Amino acid sequence: MSIFKEFRDFAMRGNVVDLAVGVIIGAAFGKIVSSLVANIIMPPLGLLIGGVDFKQFSWVLRPAQGNVPAVVMEYGVFLQTIFDFVIIAFAIFIAIKLMNKLYQKKEVEKAVAQPSAEEVLLTDIRDLLKQQNNKV
Repeated sequence: MSIFKEFRDFAMRGNVVDLAVGVIIGAAFGKIVSSLVANIIMPPLGLLIGGVDFKQFSWVLRPAQGNVPAVVMEYGVFLQTIFDFVIIAFAIFIAIKLMNKLYQKKEVEKAVAQPSAEEVLLTDIRDLLKQQNNKV
């Protein structure tokens, strides 16, 4: 078997394709949630804390000197990234919780489903055999 055929078989396996789709959708979902945080949640939060933007928080470790730029620790960007992560994690948690709830409902519906024709026939045969044994 050639290496290319093995690679094609590996790449076209369901798990790899599912993973690729998940990564693509996850990246798009991450962009949506980041936009939600940056454009919807942070402006009112900034107003509540006095109009401060987290991304502006920084420490200058060494000021700029001539052509050498300043060395700045931008901890506000880090705080913003943590905030984004918490919201993304919470959104994924809620999505998975809803999916699990829907999946459990489907399992309950399957459990309550009517017996198949084969099961009904076997039940009838069992009942007839019990009746015959009771008559003897």
